[in-house]
Amino acid sequence: MSAEPRIELSLKATLQFACEAPCPPKLRSAVHHAVFPGGARVRPRLCLAVAVACGDDEPELANGAAAAIELLHCASLVHDDLPCFDDADERRGKPSVHKAFGAPLAVLAGDALIVAAFQTLGLCMPISTQRAANILSTVAAAVGGPCGIVAGQAWECEEEILISEYHRAKTGSLFSAATIAGAESAGHESEPWRRLGDLLGEAYQIADDICDVVADPKERGKPGKRDLALGRPNAATELGVQGAVRRLRSLLADASESVPACPGSDALRVHIARSALPYLPKELLVAA
Repeated sequence: MSAEPRIELSLKATLQFACEAPCPPKLRSAVHHAVFPGGARVRPRLCLAVAVACGDDEPELANGAAAAIELLHCASLVHDDLPCFDDADERRGKPSVHKAFGAPLAVLAGDALIVAAFQTLGLCMPISTQRAANILSTVAAAVGGPCGIVAGQAWECEEEILISEYHRAKTGSLFSAATIAGAESAGHESEPWRRLGDLLGEAYQIADDICDVVADPKERGKPGKRDLALGRPNAATELGVQGAVRRLRSLLADASESVPACPGSDALRVHIARSALPYLPKELLVAA
């Protein structure tokens, strides 16, 4: 089974369990609104690509890891869009959760998604206790402090933002978790996979920065020029758009070279080559 149906089936199964009766109907609707239809599912796709490259001998464990990572990403978007942070009206081409359901339910939906992610990993324990425990630790570190996505959000509350730490925490942490958890699900040593996740996390952040500056908000499914409006650092502003595209290409090349030895390394390199560039406007790909 290819990555897309594996991810969607795992997410639907998880939320069916997490939102079954007597879950309040509005909370159930808010949670589903946050997850479906999804975006590009970049992080869970990466997790499964690494698992497959490493042999994928426990596919249900890999599916659980991928689903947990995506649920945590969705939770972070729900909270990031809240009025107290970005106050974003739109996400993935539709109203953000707080716009559709109100801020209280958005907070609760984000919280429910976080819990559902860890429930998913807990249910994976019988598959392989040691591997699942390793994945649980990896994912938890990518979410909390001192350098997970919570820390990334917290950097926005500081008077002075350390840009490298901010990007590493807010964006890079879940990419590193995806590569590491993918390897761990297949029983491979995890640490050699960290650099790949770090590089892809930075690449995706730069791609997102470029799109924030130049992409059509309607095609992107969320407002543009938010970094400028919120006074946030942006690679396309600092390096220029073409400079940022060149940096993105360099990061993807380094990521390809960093793939550890594994049975499916060639296919994984193909996945990496396709991972960030397609989200850029076509005219930039031709010009850079």
